[in-house]
Amino acid sequence: MDADTETIRRILTSTGDTWAVVGLSTNTSRAAYGVADVLQRFGKRIVPVHPKAETVHGELGYASLADIPFEVDVVDVFVNSDLAGAVADEAVAAGAKAVWFQLGVIDAEAYDRTREAGLDMVMDRCPAIEIPRLG
Repeated sequence: MDADTETIRRILTSTGDTWAVVGLSTNTSRAAYGVADVLQRFGKRIVPVHPKAETVHGELGYASLADIPFEVDVVDVFVNSDLAGAVADEAVAAGAKAVWFQLGVIDAEAYDRTREAGLDMVMDRCPAIEIPRLG
């Protein structure tokens, strides 16, 4: 079930540049904050998604995926595994092209549902680690 290198490369290079980062807030000690910074430096537009809907790294935040008034390409998920499946389902409903579960975020059933819906999916990986490996 581990994402293959080709899926990771496709999501990072050709799926699209608008990434909704679920769990991203202004808390600089959280992993989402640093990863979002790396994504921005790699040329991605990050969209913070957090109940507080805070502006992070200069980008306006939204309380939920459903609140975002434009298309997102990738939904990067920084929530506990027990909440991640619902976020994946929301990503499918929102028309995203891919879902990325961060390191430690694992839900095999959500992975299967998301793939069956036709989206690319990566689980238990970090784009900030994978980007430098692209070469």
